[in-house]
Amino acid sequence: MRSDTVDLAHFEQLYDRNPDPWRFATSDYERTKYAATIASLPQPRYARGLDVGCSIGVLTAALAVRCDDLLGIEPVEAALEQARQRNAETPWVRFASMFVPGDWPAEPFDLILMSEVIDYLGASDIVVLAGRIRESLAPGGDVVLVHWLGKKRSAIGSGEASDALIQALAGTVSILKAERNADYRIDVLRRV
Repeated sequence: MRSDTVDLAHFEQLYDRNPDPWRFATSDYERTKYAATIASLPQPRYARGLDVGCSIGVLTAALAVRCDDLLGIEPVEAALEQARQRNAETPWVRFASMFVPGDWPAEPFDLILMSEVIDYLGASDIVVLAGRIRESLAPGGDVVLVHWLGKKRSAIGSGEASDALIQALAGTVSILKAERNADYRIDVLRRV
């Protein structure tokens, strides 16, 4: 097992205790952050989007209106079932069980969104994730990183995780936008 990355059992236990452990469906904080995330997208429409760590699909539903085809990936089946139900009226939205960076879809994307995901990865897995992004991000495609800046159980701090991924992607992407507030950061990167 990857000792520097939070393991799958941690997330499964969270969903066993609470079907919405981060209050994605009810939190004003999440609603505001989701609106800022969608507003940060530099292109009005994307042909193929990837929502990494889609959880119960709340942000996925907001993202769906900007994508012709959208894949949400999440390792916890209980969360995926909620995501499928929440997005049942959008047939262009698909879901798959994957635990990044070991699992990754074998298709190209022009948008990859990671909201509060990479800070659960250890340093070595962030490097692996950068390789996955390089393999699948289409020319001119965008990567959007959104991360809470508070303390959480993770191998590396939120700001440090974003910085580490951006550094690992050096030469592949340029930074289009770097927004910060007291609670979270949004980084928008474009493939060069």
